[in-house]
Amino acid sequence: MTEATRAGIDLIQRIIPHRYPFLLVDRVEDIVGYQSARGVKNVTMNEPHFQGHFPGKPIMPGVTIVEAMAQTAAVMVGTALNMADRDMLVYFMAIDTCKFRRMVEPGDVLEMYLETMRGKPGGKVWKFAGTAKVGDEVAAEAEFTAMMDLPKE
Repeated sequence: MTEATRAGIDLIQRIIPHRYPFLLVDRVEDIVGYQSARGVKNVTMNEPHFQGHFPGKPIMPGVTIVEAMAQTAAVMVGTALNMADRDMLVYFMAIDTCKFRRMVEPGDVLEMYLETMRGKPGGKVWKFAGTAKVGDEVAAEAEFTAMMDLPKE
């Protein structure tokens, strides 16, 4: 396992396959192994979903907030397990206890706080708890399960 505690955009793109317009995390900080991390997304008006969600009142779709939390979790695990350049894929299996509390708009800085509830190195099924915040306000909360398709050593 690595001692990295931060992943910038270059490392993020070496760990997860997502690219524009669906790469939804700009950096991941405060990585504590595969136990916890904080993802950061700078929300900007030029993102394609704002054209239709909603004209005159741009709001980040809730499903993309949950996806940003999942990408943060994947980067956290991928960083801890040295998955850069190894073609790791991650698939949702379940999204539970998902709640939306605050609208996320262009200009907001969305921070995703993730904790691993279940999962271990070499394991395929992981469960995470995430909270997305703008400042001190909770925007969304969710628990989700994902399958990590980790390449063989």
